[in-house]
Amino acid sequence: MNLTPEQIAAAQKANLETLSGLTNQALQSIEKLVELNMQIAKQSLSDSMNNAKKALEVKDIQQLLAHQAEAVQPMAEKIMAYSRHLYELAHETQNSFTESAEKEFQAGQKKMNSLVEEWTKNAPAGSDAAVQVMKQAIASANNVFETSQKAVKHAVEVTETNINSATETVMKTAGTASKAKKK
Repeated sequence: MNLTPEQIAAAQKANLETLSGLTNQALQSIEKLVELNMQIAKQSLSDSMNNAKKALEVKDIQQLLAHQAEAVQPMAEKIMAYSRHLYELAHETQNSFTESAEKEFQAGQKKMNSLVEEWTKNAPAGSDAAVQVMKQAIASANNVFETSQKAVKHAVEVTETNINSATETVMKTAGTASKAKKK
């Protein structure tokens, strides 16, 4: 089972295209992260200036406490929104990479199956056992990959559920704390 120079060149070209696609996906994710951070930085600066202006208008301790209580809830909400955006970006990137990996795995699987079929056609007599072992190994590898994919998807779902629960809990706690400070 010898590979021709054309097959090697085609494999290298396919690998280069895959690398290029993954690199572009990573750069797009980084670009989105930078945009999100710039947006947060601008909003934080604006909020800080507004809070500083309000703090300068405070005439007594009661107004100061009220001002601080007003600032807590929006700040907690913004932190949780930022966390959700980061998680969504990471999840989107992970999904994109997973899709690429699945496509590459399927393409590799097809190539491997065609190589095995070609090999079995030209296999010497009495090599049926070796052919079966090779086919079984390929089937086992496919099962491992599918099981791993299912486990990763389940872990992502559990993580997403936990993040949503934590977000709700923090928002309720921040709301309760804000109401308690106002009293």
